[in-house]
Amino acid sequence: MSELIDNRTRRITTLKEIIQHLHKGEAPEAVKGQLREIVRQTNPSEIMAMEQELISGGMPVEEVRSMCDLHSQVTREVLVQLPANPIAPGHPVDTFRRENTAIREVIGKIRTTVSEISGLEDGQECKSQLFQLRQSANELMDIDKHYQRKEHALFSFLEKHGITGPSKVMWAKDDDIRTALKRMNRAAHECPATVADCKRLAEASLSPALGAVEEMIFKEENILLPMSLETLTENEWAEIWVSSPQYGWCLVEPQEGYRPPKSAGAATPTVPSDGTITMPTGHVSVEQLTSVLSTLPLDLTFVDADDRVAFFSEGPQRIFARSKAIIGRKVQHCHPPSSADIVDRILDDFRAGRQNVAEFWIDSHGKFVHIRYFAVRDKEGRYLGTVELTQDIAPLRELTGERRLLQYN
Repeated sequence: MSELIDNRTRRITTLKEIIQHLHKGEAPEAVKGQLREIVRQTNPSEIMAMEQELISGGMPVEEVRSMCDLHSQVTREVLVQLPANPIAPGHPVDTFRRENTAIREVIGKIRTTVSEISGLEDGQECKSQLFQLRQSANELMDIDKHYQRKEHALFSFLEKHGITGPSKVMWAKDDDIRTALKRMNRAAHECPATVADCKRLAEASLSPALGAVEEMIFKEENILLPMSLETLTENEWAEIWVSSPQYGWCLVEPQEGYRPPKSAGAATPTVPSDGTITMPTGHVSVEQLTSVLSTLPLDLTFVDADDRVAFFSEGPQRIFARSKAIIGRKVQHCHPPSSADIVDRILDDFRAGRQNVAEFWIDSHGKFVHIRYFAVRDKEGRYLGTVELTQDIAPLRELTGERRLLQYN
Protein backbone atom coordinates (compact mmCIF):
# COMPACT_ATOMS: atom_id res chain seq x y z
CA MET A 1 0.00 0.00 0.00
CA SER A 2 2.87 2.38 0.77
CA GLU A 3 3.75 2.77 -2.91
CA LEU A 4 0.25 4.14 -3.51
CA ILE A 5 0.37 6.84 -0.88
CA ASP A 6 3.95 8.10 -1.01
CA ASN A 7 2.97 11.39 -2.58
CA ARG A 8 0.04 13.67 -3.18
CA THR A 9 -0.32 12.94 -6.90
CA ARG A 10 -0.59 9.20 -6.36
CA ARG A 11 -3.06 9.65 -3.52
CA ILE A 12 -5.30 11.81 -5.71
CA THR A 13 -5.03 9.33 -8.58
CA THR A 14 -5.90 6.40 -6.32
CA LEU A 15 -8.80 8.30 -4.75
CA LYS A 16 -10.12 9.00 -8.22
CA GLU A 17 -9.85 5.33 -9.22
CA ILE A 18 -11.66 4.21 -6.06
CA ILE A 19 -14.53 6.61 -6.66
CA GLN A 20 -14.79 5.46 -10.27
CA HIS A 21 -15.04 1.85 -9.07
CA LEU A 22 -17.79 2.85 -6.65
CA HIS A 23 -19.60 4.63 -9.45
CA LYS A 24 -19.48 1.48 -11.56
CA GLY A 25 -21.21 -0.48 -8.82
CA GLU A 26 -18.43 -1.94 -6.67
CA ALA A 27 -19.54 -2.46 -3.09
CA PRO A 28 -18.30 0.25 -0.69
CA GLU A 29 -17.05 -2.44 1.71
CA ALA A 30 -14.60 -3.67 -0.94
CA VAL A 31 -12.69 -0.38 -1.04
CA LYS A 32 -12.98 0.89 2.52
CA GLY A 33 -9.69 -0.61 3.62
CA GLN A 34 -7.78 0.97 0.76
CA LEU A 35 -9.64 4.25 1.17
CA ARG A 36 -8.98 4.31 4.92
CA GLU A 37 -5.26 3.97 4.36
CA ILE A 38 -5.22 6.82 1.83
CA VAL A 39 -7.53 9.19 3.68
CA ARG A 40 -5.44 8.82 6.81
CA GLN A 41 -2.78 10.83 4.95
CA THR A 42 -5.10 12.97 2.83
CA ASN A 43 -6.09 16.57 3.41
CA PRO A 44 -9.36 18.18 2.26
CA SER A 45 -7.77 19.83 -0.76
CA GLU A 46 -6.81 16.41 -2.17
CA ILE A 47 -10.39 15.17 -1.95
CA MET A 48 -11.52 18.29 -3.80
CA ALA A 49 -8.66 17.85 -6.29
CA MET A 50 -9.89 14.34 -6.99
CA GLU A 51 -13.31 15.72 -7.96
CA GLN A 52 -11.59 18.38 -10.04
CA GLU A 53 -9.60 15.72 -11.93
CA LEU A 54 -12.72 13.70 -12.64
CA ILE A 55 -14.32 16.75 -14.24
CA SER A 56 -11.16 17.78 -16.08
CA GLY A 57 -10.77 14.22 -17.34
CA GLY A 58 -14.06 14.44 -19.16
CA MET A 59 -16.51 12.92 -16.68
CA PRO A 60 -19.77 14.89 -17.01
CA VAL A 61 -20.56 17.13 -14.05
CA GLU A 62 -23.91 15.39 -13.66
CA GLU A 63 -22.14 12.06 -13.13
CA VAL A 64 -19.78 13.53 -10.54
CA ARG A 65 -22.78 15.11 -8.88
CA SER A 66 -24.71 11.83 -8.79
CA MET A 67 -21.85 10.00 -7.10
CA CYS A 68 -20.98 12.88 -4.80
CA ASP A 69 -23.04 11.58 -1.88
CA LEU A 70 -21.74 8.02 -2.35
CA HIS A 71 -18.08 8.91 -2.14
CA SER A 72 -18.85 11.37 0.66
CA GLN A 73 -20.54 8.56 2.60
CA VAL A 74 -17.53 6.28 2.24
CA THR A 75 -15.09 9.09 3.01
CA ARG A 76 -17.11 10.18 6.06
CA GLU A 77 -16.57 6.79 7.72
CA VAL A 78 -12.80 6.85 7.36
CA LEU A 79 -11.90 10.54 7.30
CA VAL A 80 -10.05 11.55 10.43
CA GLN A 81 -12.00 14.32 12.12
CA LEU A 82 -9.36 16.95 12.77
CA PRO A 83 -10.12 19.85 15.12
CA ALA A 84 -11.18 22.98 13.27
CA ASN A 85 -8.50 25.60 12.76
CA PRO A 86 -8.93 28.54 15.17
CA ILE A 87 -10.47 31.46 13.31
CA ALA A 88 -11.15 34.99 14.51
CA PRO A 89 -14.81 35.56 15.47
CA GLY A 90 -16.60 37.16 12.54
CA HIS A 91 -14.23 35.74 9.91
CA PRO A 92 -16.31 34.39 6.97
CA VAL A 93 -15.37 30.81 7.88
CA ASP A 94 -16.37 31.39 11.51
CA THR A 95 -19.76 32.66 10.34
CA PHE A 96 -20.23 29.68 7.99
CA ARG A 97 -19.46 27.32 10.87
CA ARG A 98 -21.75 29.09 13.34
CA GLU A 99 -24.55 29.00 10.80
CA ASN A 100 -24.01 25.26 10.35
CA THR A 101 -24.25 24.83 14.12
CA ALA A 102 -27.55 26.74 14.13
CA ILE A 103 -28.83 24.64 11.21
CA ARG A 104 -27.97 21.45 13.12
CA GLU A 105 -29.92 22.75 16.10
CA VAL A 106 -33.02 23.30 13.96
CA ILE A 107 -32.64 19.81 12.50
CA GLY A 108 -32.32 18.46 16.05
CA LYS A 109 -35.60 20.14 16.99
CA ILE A 110 -37.32 18.59 13.98
CA ARG A 111 -36.02 15.11 14.82
CA THR A 112 -37.16 15.52 18.43
CA THR A 113 -40.63 16.53 17.26
CA VAL A 114 -40.79 13.60 14.84
CA SER A 115 -39.81 11.28 17.71
CA GLU A 116 -42.68 12.68 19.79
CA ILE A 117 -45.10 12.06 16.93
CA SER A 118 -43.90 8.48 16.50
CA GLY A 119 -44.91 7.79 20.11
CA LEU A 120 -48.53 8.86 19.52
CA GLU A 121 -51.40 6.66 18.39
CA ASP A 122 -52.46 7.00 14.74
CA GLY A 123 -55.92 8.28 15.60
CA GLN A 124 -54.66 11.17 17.71
CA GLU A 125 -54.13 14.77 16.71
CA CYS A 126 -50.72 16.40 16.85
CA LYS A 127 -51.46 20.08 16.38
CA SER A 128 -48.69 21.33 18.66
CA GLN A 129 -46.10 19.05 17.06
CA LEU A 130 -47.20 20.03 13.55
CA PHE A 131 -46.96 23.70 14.51
CA GLN A 132 -43.37 23.08 15.66
CA LEU A 133 -42.55 21.26 12.41
CA ARG A 134 -43.91 24.15 10.36
CA GLN A 135 -41.96 26.69 12.39
CA SER A 136 -38.73 24.73 12.03
CA ALA A 137 -39.32 24.19 8.31
CA ASN A 138 -39.66 27.96 7.91
CA GLU A 139 -36.40 28.48 9.79
CA LEU A 140 -34.53 26.09 7.50
CA MET A 141 -35.54 28.12 4.46
CA ASP A 142 -33.03 30.70 5.76
CA ILE A 143 -30.32 28.34 4.51
CA ASP A 144 -30.57 29.99 1.09
CA LYS A 145 -28.57 32.97 2.45
CA HIS A 146 -25.79 30.62 3.60
CA TYR A 147 -25.67 28.95 0.19
CA GLN A 148 -25.76 32.22 -1.75
CA ARG A 149 -22.74 33.57 0.14
CA LYS A 150 -20.92 30.32 -0.50
CA GLU A 151 -21.83 30.18 -4.19
CA HIS A 152 -21.31 33.81 -5.15
CA ALA A 153 -18.57 34.98 -2.77
CA LEU A 154 -16.51 31.93 -1.78
CA PHE A 155 -16.72 29.95 -5.02
CA SER A 156 -15.74 33.02 -7.06
CA PHE A 157 -12.37 33.24 -5.28
CA LEU A 158 -11.76 29.48 -5.43
CA GLU A 159 -12.23 29.67 -9.19
CA LYS A 160 -9.50 32.33 -9.37
CA HIS A 161 -7.17 29.60 -8.03
CA GLY A 162 -8.34 27.13 -10.69
CA ILE A 163 -10.68 25.25 -8.33
CA THR A 164 -13.96 24.95 -10.23
CA GLY A 165 -15.25 21.63 -8.86
CA PRO A 166 -17.25 23.12 -5.96
CA SER A 167 -19.12 25.60 -8.14
CA LYS A 168 -19.99 22.87 -10.64
CA VAL A 169 -20.84 20.03 -8.26
CA MET A 170 -21.61 21.48 -4.82
CA TRP A 171 -23.74 24.28 -6.24
CA ALA A 172 -25.87 21.68 -8.02
CA LYS A 173 -26.27 19.82 -4.71
CA ASP A 174 -27.25 23.11 -3.06
CA ASP A 175 -30.01 23.51 -5.63
CA ASP A 176 -31.19 19.96 -4.91
CA ILE A 177 -31.39 20.87 -1.23
CA ARG A 178 -33.30 24.06 -1.96
CA THR A 179 -35.84 22.02 -3.92
CA ALA A 180 -36.10 19.43 -1.13
CA LEU A 181 -36.59 22.11 1.53
CA LYS A 182 -39.29 23.85 -0.51
CA ARG A 183 -41.04 20.51 -0.94
CA MET A 184 -40.71 19.83 2.79
CA ASN A 185 -41.99 23.28 3.73
CA ARG A 186 -44.98 23.01 1.41
CA ALA A 187 -45.82 19.51 2.66
CA ALA A 188 -45.56 20.60 6.30
CA HIS A 189 -47.95 23.50 5.79
CA GLU A 190 -50.43 21.38 3.83
CA CYS A 191 -50.33 18.40 6.22
CA PRO A 192 -53.49 17.71 8.31
CA ALA A 193 -52.91 17.58 12.06
CA THR A 194 -53.19 13.80 12.45
CA VAL A 195 -50.46 11.44 13.58
CA ALA A 196 -50.73 9.24 10.49
CA ASP A 197 -50.32 12.22 8.15
CA CYS A 198 -47.41 13.60 10.17
CA LYS A 199 -45.66 10.23 10.05
CA ARG A 200 -46.06 10.17 6.26
CA LEU A 201 -44.72 13.73 6.14
CA ALA A 202 -41.63 12.69 8.11
CA GLU A 203 -40.94 9.73 5.86
CA ALA A 204 -41.66 11.34 2.48
CA SER A 205 -40.36 14.89 2.94
CA LEU A 206 -38.59 15.54 6.22
CA SER A 207 -36.06 12.73 6.24
CA PRO A 208 -34.75 13.23 2.66
CA ALA A 209 -34.43 16.99 3.09
CA LEU A 210 -32.75 16.84 6.50
CA GLY A 211 -30.35 14.12 5.35
CA ALA A 212 -29.31 16.22 2.35
CA VAL A 213 -28.69 19.28 4.55
CA GLU A 214 -26.59 17.25 7.00
CA GLU A 215 -24.57 15.77 4.16
CA MET A 216 -23.80 19.26 2.85
CA ILE A 217 -22.75 20.44 6.30
CA PHE A 218 -20.29 17.53 6.48
CA LYS A 219 -18.82 18.44 3.09
CA GLU A 220 -18.48 22.09 4.03
CA GLU A 221 -16.95 21.46 7.46
CA ASN A 222 -14.54 18.70 6.47
CA ILE A 223 -13.64 19.48 2.87
CA LEU A 224 -14.73 22.86 1.50
CA LEU A 225 -13.88 25.21 4.38
CA PRO A 226 -10.53 23.62 5.36
CA MET A 227 -9.48 23.55 1.70
CA SER A 228 -10.57 27.19 1.31
CA LEU A 229 -8.49 28.20 4.31
CA GLU A 230 -5.47 26.51 2.73
CA THR A 231 -6.04 28.25 -0.60
CA LEU A 232 -7.38 31.78 -0.20
CA THR A 233 -5.28 34.79 0.80
CA GLU A 234 -6.08 37.18 3.62
CA ASN A 235 -7.07 39.86 1.12
CA GLU A 236 -9.46 37.43 -0.58
CA TRP A 237 -11.10 36.55 2.72
CA ALA A 238 -11.40 40.26 3.38
CA GLU A 239 -13.18 40.75 0.05
CA ILE A 240 -15.58 37.94 0.95
CA TRP A 241 -16.20 39.63 4.31
CA VAL A 242 -16.93 42.96 2.57
CA SER A 243 -19.39 41.43 0.09
CA SER A 244 -21.16 39.07 2.53
CA PRO A 245 -23.80 41.42 4.02
CA GLN A 246 -25.63 41.78 0.70
CA TYR A 247 -26.54 38.08 0.86
CA GLY A 248 -27.64 38.12 4.51
CA TRP A 249 -27.07 35.68 7.36
CA CYS A 250 -28.61 32.29 8.10
CA LEU A 251 -30.21 32.04 11.57
CA VAL A 252 -27.32 33.81 13.37
CA GLU A 253 -25.43 37.09 13.01
CA PRO A 254 -21.64 37.30 12.59
CA GLN A 255 -19.62 37.80 15.76
CA GLU A 256 -17.30 40.73 16.40
CA GLY A 257 -13.55 40.30 16.25
CA TYR A 258 -12.38 39.81 12.68
CA ARG A 259 -10.60 42.82 11.20
CA PRO A 260 -9.93 42.68 7.44
CA PRO A 261 -7.03 44.53 5.85
CA LYS A 262 -7.90 48.18 5.30
CA SER A 263 -7.37 47.75 1.58
CA ALA A 264 -10.34 45.37 1.22
CA GLY A 265 -13.05 46.82 -0.98
CA ALA A 266 -11.23 50.15 -1.16
CA ALA A 267 -10.76 50.28 -4.93
CA THR A 268 -11.77 53.57 -6.51
CA PRO A 269 -12.81 54.17 -10.12
CA THR A 270 -9.93 55.02 -12.43
CA VAL A 271 -9.47 55.29 -16.18
CA PRO A 272 -6.11 53.77 -17.21
CA SER A 273 -4.34 54.88 -20.35
CA ASP A 274 -5.63 51.85 -22.26
CA GLY A 275 -9.21 53.08 -21.86
CA THR A 276 -10.29 50.44 -19.33
CA ILE A 277 -12.44 51.85 -16.54
CA THR A 278 -11.65 50.14 -13.21
CA MET A 279 -14.36 50.36 -10.56
CA PRO A 280 -14.90 48.74 -7.13
CA THR A 281 -17.02 46.00 -8.70
CA GLY A 282 -14.91 45.24 -11.78
CA HIS A 283 -13.54 46.74 -14.95
CA VAL A 284 -14.85 47.49 -18.42
CA SER A 285 -13.56 49.26 -21.50
CA VAL A 286 -15.24 52.40 -22.81
CA GLU A 287 -16.28 50.45 -25.89
CA GLN A 288 -17.81 47.67 -23.81
CA LEU A 289 -19.63 50.09 -21.53
CA THR A 290 -21.02 52.01 -24.48
CA SER A 291 -22.22 48.77 -26.08
CA VAL A 292 -23.78 47.53 -22.83
CA LEU A 293 -25.76 50.74 -22.35
CA SER A 294 -26.85 50.67 -26.00
CA THR A 295 -28.02 47.06 -25.66
CA LEU A 296 -30.26 47.58 -22.62
CA PRO A 297 -33.98 47.68 -23.55
CA LEU A 298 -34.39 51.15 -22.08
CA ASP A 299 -33.24 54.73 -22.63
CA LEU A 300 -30.83 56.17 -20.08
CA THR A 301 -30.04 59.88 -19.68
CA PHE A 302 -27.79 61.37 -17.00
CA VAL A 303 -28.13 64.97 -15.87
CA ASP A 304 -25.27 66.32 -13.75
CA ALA A 305 -25.46 68.29 -10.51
CA ASP A 306 -25.71 71.55 -12.48
CA ASP A 307 -28.85 70.28 -14.27
CA ARG A 308 -27.02 69.90 -17.57
CA VAL A 309 -27.39 66.82 -19.78
CA ALA A 310 -24.10 64.94 -19.54
CA PHE A 311 -24.83 61.65 -21.29
CA PHE A 312 -27.52 59.56 -22.96
CA SER A 313 -27.54 56.01 -24.30
CA GLU A 314 -28.18 55.23 -27.96
CA GLY A 315 -30.36 52.14 -28.17
CA PRO A 316 -31.78 50.74 -31.42
CA GLN A 317 -35.35 51.73 -30.53
CA ARG A 318 -35.42 54.87 -28.43
CA ILE A 319 -38.70 55.91 -26.87
CA PHE A 320 -37.98 59.63 -27.17
CA ALA A 321 -35.55 61.01 -29.75
CA ARG A 322 -32.30 62.54 -28.50
CA SER A 323 -29.77 64.68 -30.38
CA LYS A 324 -26.13 65.04 -29.36
CA ALA A 325 -26.76 68.78 -29.48
CA ILE A 326 -28.42 68.54 -26.07
CA ILE A 327 -25.14 67.57 -24.34
CA GLY A 328 -24.37 70.40 -21.94
CA ARG A 329 -27.86 71.86 -22.28
CA LYS A 330 -29.94 72.66 -19.23
CA VAL A 331 -32.38 69.79 -18.82
CA GLN A 332 -35.24 72.22 -18.16
CA HIS A 333 -34.82 73.47 -21.73
CA CYS A 334 -35.20 69.90 -23.07
CA HIS A 335 -38.84 69.72 -21.92
CA PRO A 336 -41.89 71.65 -23.07
CA PRO A 337 -42.63 74.77 -20.98
CA SER A 338 -45.76 73.13 -19.59
CA SER A 339 -43.68 70.51 -17.76
CA ALA A 340 -40.65 72.65 -16.81
CA ASP A 341 -42.03 73.33 -13.33
CA ILE A 342 -42.35 69.57 -12.68
CA VAL A 343 -38.75 69.05 -13.78
CA ASP A 344 -37.62 71.86 -11.47
CA ARG A 345 -39.53 70.41 -8.53
CA ILE A 346 -38.02 66.93 -9.03
CA LEU A 347 -34.48 68.27 -9.27
CA ASP A 348 -34.96 70.57 -6.27
CA ASP A 349 -36.35 67.70 -4.16
CA PHE A 350 -33.49 65.43 -5.22
CA ARG A 351 -30.85 68.09 -4.57
CA ALA A 352 -32.28 68.89 -1.12
CA GLY A 353 -32.48 65.20 -0.22
CA ARG A 354 -36.25 65.25 0.25
CA GLN A 355 -36.83 62.57 -2.39
CA ASN A 356 -34.84 59.96 -4.32
CA VAL A 357 -37.28 58.58 -6.92
CA ALA A 358 -39.98 60.02 -9.16
CA GLU A 359 -41.87 57.98 -11.74
CA PHE A 360 -44.59 58.36 -14.34
CA TRP A 361 -46.28 56.06 -16.86
CA ILE A 362 -48.12 57.08 -20.01
CA ASP A 363 -49.72 55.59 -23.12
CA SER A 364 -47.84 56.79 -26.19
CA HIS A 365 -48.27 55.56 -29.77
CA GLY A 366 -49.17 52.01 -28.78
CA LYS A 367 -46.51 51.83 -26.07
CA PHE A 368 -46.94 51.84 -22.31
CA VAL A 369 -44.01 54.03 -21.31
CA HIS A 370 -42.57 53.88 -17.81
CA ILE A 371 -40.41 56.91 -16.92
CA ARG A 372 -38.31 56.89 -13.76
CA TYR A 373 -35.98 59.50 -12.28
CA PHE A 374 -33.41 58.52 -9.65
CA ALA A 375 -31.24 60.82 -7.57
CA VAL A 376 -27.56 59.87 -7.92
CA ARG A 377 -25.46 60.37 -4.78
CA ASP A 378 -21.94 59.50 -3.64
CA LYS A 379 -21.14 57.47 -0.52
CA GLU A 380 -21.45 60.56 1.65
CA GLY A 381 -24.88 61.36 0.21
CA ARG A 382 -23.68 64.32 -1.86
CA TYR A 383 -25.93 64.94 -4.87
CA LEU A 384 -24.18 64.13 -8.17
CA GLY A 385 -27.10 64.39 -10.56
CA THR A 386 -30.16 62.57 -11.81
CA VAL A 387 -30.55 59.55 -14.05
CA GLU A 388 -33.67 59.11 -16.18
CA LEU A 389 -34.75 55.64 -17.32
CA THR A 390 -37.46 55.29 -19.96
CA GLN A 391 -38.84 51.91 -21.03
CA ASP A 392 -41.75 50.49 -22.99
CA ILE A 393 -43.15 47.94 -20.52
CA ALA A 394 -46.19 46.94 -22.56
CA PRO A 395 -44.64 43.50 -23.34
CA LEU A 396 -43.85 42.99 -19.65
CA ARG A 397 -47.43 43.73 -18.61
CA GLU A 398 -48.62 40.90 -20.86
CA LEU A 399 -46.49 38.21 -19.18
CA THR A 400 -48.36 35.50 -17.26
CA GLY A 401 -47.39 32.25 -15.59
CA GLU A 402 -43.75 31.20 -15.76
CA ARG A 403 -41.11 30.38 -18.38
CA ARG A 404 -38.44 28.12 -16.94
CA LEU A 405 -37.21 26.52 -20.15
CA LEU A 406 -35.15 28.19 -22.85
CA GLN A 407 -37.37 29.61 -25.56
CA TYR A 408 -36.27 32.35 -27.95
CA ASN A 409 -38.83 34.89 -29.07
